[in-house]
Amino acid sequence: MSGNVPGEMKLSLKTTGELKGLKQSEAAKMIGVSTDTLGNYERGKSYPDIPVLRKIEKIYFFYH
Repeated sequence: MSGNVPGEMKLSLKTTGELKGLKQSEAAKMIGVSTDTLGNYERGKSYPDIPVLRKIEKIYFFYH
C-alpha cells in the first residue's frame, strides 16, 4: 500500500531502530522484507500492510 505516511511513523521507525541498536539490514531480515522496502517505510514512500506492521511492532517495540 503506497501513499502519504505520517511523519511520526517515518521518524519512529528510524529512531526506534537506532535506539534498539538494529542495523537496517538486520531489522529488514527479521521483518521479512528487503532493506529497500524497509527504507521506503522509514522515508514514508510506502506503508506496510497489517501483517508486516505487526512484525515491525514485535521487533521494534519488544526486541531487547
